[in-house]
Formats: sequence, structure tokens, C-alpha cells
Amino acid sequence: MSTRQDPEAAQAAGTASEDTGPAEDTGSADTGPAEDTGSGDDTAAERGASAAGKVRAWCAGRLPPDWFPAPPDIQVDREEITIVGTLPDPAAAGDSDAERAAAAEGRIRRFREETRNRRIEIAREAEHRFRRKVSWGVTCGPVTEMFTTLSVPVMTRLRQSERRVLDTLVDAGVARSRSDALAWCVRLTGENADAWLSRLRDALRHVEEVRDQGPGST
Repeated sequence: MSTRQDPEAAQAAGTASEDTGPAEDTGSADTGPAEDTGSGDDTAAERGASAAGKVRAWCAGRLPPDWFPAPPDIQVDREEITIVGTLPDPAAAGDSDAERAAAAEGRIRRFREETRNRRIEIAREAEHRFRRKVSWGVTCGPVTEMFTTLSVPVMTRLRQSERRVLDTLVDAGVARSRSDALAWCVRLTGENADAWLSRLRDALRHVEEVRDQGPGST
């Protein structure tokens, strides 16, 4: 399966998506060095998991039922809501890989154009309600295309041994800078720990469900 990044999305990195209008200050970006907050991190994580569940539920209910034949994949963090749905594969039996890809790209383009105004409306509602930017993407056959994405700076503190790892990657030409090296490490971890991360996310969703069923829930 190939993943395509729309040219407009590449230009929109770090700004609002093409579908959602000008960027606005959501107040969620990091504003200073990381601090050791102790047990407060656990409470913040729990609040974040519960909030993410509410965002997913709202988005799932707000999307038109005829857009995707199956529930879309909705990912949520502090700054962004990413919605990726799956479209029916228009390719015919016996088509070559090139023909399948071309048919999928045409179907994706049609979906993007036909749903643009509605997606703008939904994104604006979600941004107003949840103070997060909304990014859209679809998968069709062998092609996954992100219409828009958001790049967010993340600040962290690293000890010397950890900084040396980044410097080694820079010196070896693997990365251009420490920030580029850190992003490279995150991507590498995601690729090699995908199964473990998936189980962790499933566990967090289960925690959300149990918490919502607890005393005082509405």
C-alpha cells in the first residue's frame, strides 16, 4: 500500500489545514521546557484519554453515514484530530497495479471535491468545541492520501547520553539536526513497536470505557 501526501498538505505543515481556514491559537502548544510533574502526569493522562474518547464519539456521530462503508479511523492528541476513512475500491478484477492505483486516485479526488464544504463545516465545529485542528485523509485500494496534516513543535529535556545519540545521527548524516534526529527516532520507534503501541492504545480505550461507566458519569 502506498501513502501519498497531498502537495497542499506539505505547504500547510505547521498551519491550519486547507479545509479548515486560517490557523488560530488553540493554547495547546508547548510553551516551555518540560517539567517533572510527578503523579500529576497520571491524572493528566487519564483526563486526556477520556477527552479523546469524547472527541472520537462526537466525530463518529457527526460524519455523514454515506461517506464511508466502515467506521473511520479517528486519532486524537492534544493539538489535532485526524480522521481517515476507507472508500470502496473502484478497481475491476484483473486490473494491473498501475490501473488500480490510478482508479483509486481518481476516486479519492472525487471524494475530496464532493465533500469539501461539508468537511470544512465539521472541522470548524470540532475546532470550536475541542480546540483542536482537524486533518482529513482517506484510503482507497492501495492508496492512502492525507489531504492535510499539522506539524507541531514539541519541547523536551535530554541528558547528555541521550543528546549524544542525536549528535551521532547528525554526525553520520542520518539527520540534519538534533530536532530532525529526534523525529527520526520517533518514526523508527513507531515502525518497530507498532504492535506494542496498538495494544497500548487498545488498553487506553478500555480504560475510557470503564471510567465512563463509573459513579458520577453522565
